[in-house]
Amino acid sequence: MTTATPVKTEYEAIIGLETHCQLNTTSKIFCHCSTEFDSPPNTNVCPICLGYPGVLPVLNEQVLASAVKLGLALNAKIASYSKFDRKQYFYPDLPKNYQISQFDLPIVEHGSLEIELVDKKTKEVTRKTIGITRLHMEEDAGKLVHAGSDRLAGSTHSLVDFNRTGVPLLEIVSEPDIRTGQEAAEYAQELRRLVRYLGVSDGNMQEGSLRCDVNISVRPVGQKEFGTKVEIKNMNSFSAIQKAIEYEIERQIEAVENGDPIYQETRLWDESSQETFSMRKKEGSSDYRYFPEPDLPPLEVSEKRLNAWKQELPELPAQKRKRYEEELGLSAYDARVLTDDRDVAEYYETAVKKGADAKLVANWVTQDIAAYLNNSKLSITEIALKPDSLGELVQLIEKGTISGKIAKEILPELLEKGGSPKQIVESKGMTQISDPGEIEKVIKALMEANPSEVEKYRGGKKKLKGFFVGQVMKETGGRADPKLTNQLAEKLLNG
Repeated sequence: MTTATPVKTEYEAIIGLETHCQLNTTSKIFCHCSTEFDSPPNTNVCPICLGYPGVLPVLNEQVLASAVKLGLALNAKIASYSKFDRKQYFYPDLPKNYQISQFDLPIVEHGSLEIELVDKKTKEVTRKTIGITRLHMEEDAGKLVHAGSDRLAGSTHSLVDFNRTGVPLLEIVSEPDIRTGQEAAEYAQELRRLVRYLGVSDGNMQEGSLRCDVNISVRPVGQKEFGTKVEIKNMNSFSAIQKAIEYEIERQIEAVENGDPIYQETRLWDESSQETFSMRKKEGSSDYRYFPEPDLPPLEVSEKRLNAWKQELPELPAQKRKRYEEELGLSAYDARVLTDDRDVAEYYETAVKKGADAKLVANWVTQDIAAYLNNSKLSITEIALKPDSLGELVQLIEKGTISGKIAKEILPELLEKGGSPKQIVESKGMTQISDPGEIEKVIKALMEANPSEVEKYRGGKKKLKGFFVGQVMKETGGRADPKLTNQLAEKLLNG
């Protein structure tokens, strides 16, 4: 089976995500080693993160602050008392042979995250709330690099880089409320928006800053009991998450209908074949032999500290979307596009505060400017056109000083060099012609030069009005007021 087919209606998928978010602290969770990405192998290490005997870990306070802030953003309960635990497992990239994590008393529990699902054809947006079971702090493992090649055996040897060992992670576990690949992909994207808005992580999946494991089972519609759960790993994009889930749903349905067993196991997603394949049988929590971490004291979060962190929270994506719709009158789709990136949202809001129409500014940001950013591979903070200048440009259009066509003509210069749109328009003599008498002169001259077209128009070919309007715009260098030109052309052509 190489491609996913539509899910049969008599089955439903039960999906939950375990998301690991790598924090952007400058040092690791329990030591002072750097977390800089792509450093030479095994240079950001010390006796603490390598688990030497007799060393003592000390919690990075910024990790706790990030965990609490993300918990608050997820509408969750922040534990006043929590603790760390040792999770035992034996991988080559885990130098201590255990991971310091949180088990039965995590820092965050019982939250929720609202996601938005967009219909690609109609652009309609529907909303759904996904429950959050828990969020806890833990340390990352190292990284294995498989090297060499053998025609039969594949890699001939593996190298281990411990730089990532001890890098702080937040693990966010969802409730099994997700039903489709699209919902899972959108859930992961909304989580990324949150951590970026909070400034706790860059959420870059390609660099492993955000890693999602999917737990998925299928069951006949109406059945209360879950089917056998399978975990999927090795997905480094939101589209991969959706495709892997869609494939796995169909694979499990096919197995159920054929009477084949479904094993509780970990599977990997192969991007090249667009399939999942078995990696190992899944361990249970008892296999990890959790016990309280003896070298770290329990955590107590006071009400005063919690309130201080609450005050540091920015306006979150969902709150912005709601405000854009209710206060600025934007569509749910436009609000979603504008709030996807915090820098874009702040750019947009600054332009609107200049006094420009909110919808017109939204159009420029989501269309012309977005296209330029995409083609030039720049972020909105890197372009020369500042938000105040965009607001000024839109206001020139609103006042009739320039037309939208003229605005598009000067936009490339503004994007590349910046400056004042008003000054550019004035220096180039590009202000819009709004004098009816001046436009009438041009139209009459064109009518005299094109008598056959006038005759055809008056004979019923009304579309020829567009010819005359286009010629007026050509004669005036696009400066004639388009609306006024249309009105005058129709009046004069009708005699």
